[in-house]
Amino acid sequence: MDAIVRQPDAADLLAWYDRHRRVLPWRALPGEQADPYRVWASEIMLQQTTITAVKPYFERFMARFPTVEALAQAPSESVMQAWAGLGYYSRARNLHACAQAVTERHGGRFPDTEEGLRELPGIGAYTAGAVAAIAFDRPAAAVDGNVERVMTRLFAIEEEMPGAKPLVRGRVLALMPSRPGDFAQALMDLGATICTPRSPACGLCPWREPCRARIAGTQETYPRKAAKKTGKTRYGAAFVAQREDGAVLVRTRPAKGLLGGMVEVPGGEWRDDYPLGEALRDAPLAAQWRRLMVPVRHVFTHFPLELTIFVAALPLDAQAPEGMRFTPFARLREEAFPSVFLKALEAGLEALQRR
Repeated sequence: MDAIVRQPDAADLLAWYDRHRRVLPWRALPGEQADPYRVWASEIMLQQTTITAVKPYFERFMARFPTVEALAQAPSESVMQAWAGLGYYSRARNLHACAQAVTERHGGRFPDTEEGLRELPGIGAYTAGAVAAIAFDRPAAAVDGNVERVMTRLFAIEEEMPGAKPLVRGRVLALMPSRPGDFAQALMDLGATICTPRSPACGLCPWREPCRARIAGTQETYPRKAAKKTGKTRYGAAFVAQREDGAVLVRTRPAKGLLGGMVEVPGGEWRDDYPLGEALRDAPLAAQWRRLMVPVRHVFTHFPLELTIFVAALPLDAQAPEGMRFTPFARLREEAFPSVFLKALEAGLEALQRR
């Protein structure tokens, strides 16, 4: 096949990109210099999250923290609150730590090489490659899911991901033109808009002729992936308690671990063998707890979760147990609730209003 199939040319992709590049809030316009802070922040936000979901968060985040110095100086609670709803909350903690490192170690300027970027908290191989290429035009490979899909189809790479990542990276570097930043973004755009997971628009692709998977008619079978292992469902209880003045009982989770530093309604440990019949042992205080019949369900990366919700109306003089606090109803939006606890809170408050 190598003898008869035309080899892909980066110039074809760049010509397509110059005509069809997406306009994104973190992306510099043609002829403009990319802002490393905006590039870096967007790349962290986009990990495991769609562009559609990230756009409004990014714009609000930039309005609140317009520079890396502003982010570094902000209280961690403010950063977590601004991140609430994006998920994968360790990213927010790393984002804050990285901003502080850039400010303290580098005078507010991001290192301009992959090696220098990798030394910062929370920056792995992909993010270092993306920032180095896009912000500093370094010849670096930024291999995300879109790029994996494009390259494994283009070269019909049979090795399963993630083991094939070094091979994909090598293919990207071998094609690297004199515009590495545009090339990195072009690959991302191609994967997001043309070389999609299902029903790719091969007729519109600038690399349709050299694409080995298209020639074989097997494009939707790439990239090859090992079967996913689904974790066992875990169960738990969440307690939504509201005082007569509308304040809700909440607490902040430990800084480390799943959802670290985020805010939650009190509850017990999440286990696959959680003893629901004994759930009231985890209640934060004595009250007339009422169990809701419909649980709240949420899916994390490694396991699904099912929370049974208990609600209680408390008197005005109810005191928060140690390590907890009552947040006025009007200020609940200021708390850094992850989406799972927003679901629990919504279900609980709705039930309390109906009583």
